[in-house]
Amino acid sequence: MKQTQGQKIFGVFNYIFLTALALLCLMPMINIVALSFSSRNMVNAGFVTFWPREFTLSSYEYMLEKSGLFPAGIVTIKRVIFGLLINLAMTVLVAYPLSKDDLQFKSRKFYVGFFLFSMIFNGGLIPTYTVIKEMKMLDTIWALILPNAVTMYYVLLMLNFFRGIPKSIEEAAVVDGANWMQILVKIYMPLSLPSLATITLFIIVGHWNEWFDGMIYNNRAQNYPLMTFLQYHVINFKTSDLRPEQIAANPALADLDGRAIKSAGIVLCTLPILCLYPFLQRYFVTGIVMGSVKG
Repeated sequence: MKQTQGQKIFGVFNYIFLTALALLCLMPMINIVALSFSSRNMVNAGFVTFWPREFTLSSYEYMLEKSGLFPAGIVTIKRVIFGLLINLAMTVLVAYPLSKDDLQFKSRKFYVGFFLFSMIFNGGLIPTYTVIKEMKMLDTIWALILPNAVTMYYVLLMLNFFRGIPKSIEEAAVVDGANWMQILVKIYMPLSLPSLATITLFIIVGHWNEWFDGMIYNNRAQNYPLMTFLQYHVINFKTSDLRPEQIAANPALADLDGRAIKSAGIVLCTLPILCLYPFLQRYFVTGIVMGSVKG
């Protein structure tokens, strides 16, 4: 269908507006990257905008040598791996029976209501902390994973995707002698790859970016995940924290408020997720749309 002159003008305007909006969103991140590669003098003078001035790797050298960064990274990697496996398993196992009709699962409405209630209301911070403490999970990786093992938002996406799969496929499998678990593993999950990839991205980003639970459930700094480490050690960093010999060996570290070091920490903690996202992006829109069209 041929576009009218007005539609062409509107399309050009949209492209210009969205490009400007995207650049506006990228500017703070570009500024952080430029600060992380700039020297103390340029940062202190306020000359750094969107391009490094007097290029240096001093801030990254300090961050990579700082004790605590790599242990925090290991904690976060373990959290992401175990959290992803547990979250995906629980999401699929909850969503699959809830995707059935009332004849196949007579208590379905009760459990749907139960999970929706838990989605809207929760016990609060203090009761949750008390439960974690009584279960002896403080200062363990499980305190960061198990409280959010079932997220109803992910369950709803998966449930609606399952309900969009034709029932005839399942009926044919039942006739062939397959049980419910075989149907789930061999039919439903392979057909649900876009939704699973979308939920995987959400889970990874959620576990990677979470910092508050690492702060309240850990009494020892060596147990902090990466983002808690970033919040505690980097955002609160001051040049006065450096020893004189550190400044003497690396004068570029001594900017007024440690902005270069903070920026380097932010870049190092963000880079892995930025590298992962493009591989799952193609599933993102498909998984969201197909997981939300049915009720």
